[in-house]
Amino acid sequence: MKVSVITQYSIFLPNRPGALADLAQLFAEAGVNMVGIASEVRDDSGLVRVALEGAGDHSAVLSKAGFASVETRLLSVEVDDKPGALAVITRKLADAGVNITTVYGTAFGHQVSRILIAVDQIAPAVKALGDA
Repeated sequence: MKVSVITQYSIFLPNRPGALADLAQLFAEAGVNMVGIASEVRDDSGLVRVALEGAGDHSAVLSKAGFASVETRLLSVEVDDKPGALAVITRKLADAGVNITTVYGTAFGHQVSRILIAVDQIAPAVKALGDA
């Protein structure tokens, strides 16, 4: 299990054609790799969560382009893609008293899964998962 702490931006977008394309283009032009993305849409607006690789002040880039965002720290957990992997991770966090506020992820080719987890306490979460 590989655990790292990365940055997530929750970005508010209008619910209209091209809004996500504009956001994706902004990161492409800045040379920033998105390692995860999830969205929620309500009526005329949406919230997109984007997990980014590397360091940098991406909030300034977003603000300059007119995007309102909230920056948080996020756990990136890489595990073998097999049944029960998520159960092990979430149990370790629960046993450490860490609350999960957001989770999303993906797997490719039944090899490695990347699970992105926002928690209420980063340090205890890293410790709990590092003991795996």
